[in-house]
Amino acid sequence: MSQITIIPIYMTNGDTGAYLQYPYMFNCSGEWVGFVTPKREVYSVLGEYVGKLTDDPRIVRKRATSTLRPRLEPPQPPKRIAPPSTVPLPRMMSDLSHSLIDVLMDAPELLHTLDSGDLREDMD
Repeated sequence: MSQITIIPIYMTNGDTGAYLQYPYMFNCSGEWVGFVTPKREVYSVLGEYVGKLTDDPRIVRKRATSTLRPRLEPPQPPKRIAPPSTVPLPRMMSDLSHSLIDVLMDAPELLHTLDSGDLREDMD
């Protein structure tokens, strides 16, 4: 039986901000918040572009986005995961250039669950 790998995604301050169980991205509560493409592009549960996964690993995006990427069809929602109780300390992270932001620190609302977020469908 193969072990499913859960990769912690860090924030610039060193805290764990999300988990990756490829191709699914989960928040610290184990709820699905997005997915990652083979090109390491991160998308929300609604298929909206969020940013790029770095080698640190962190999720970064350009501060000013003049070109919008097309919306992708999200995969089927996965089951909730049980995040690990301990995670390794992050590697030393390089400073981000002024043109990039750390999504999990500066724009966490971009990675929301299916039942929240600005673009969710209104309830009756």
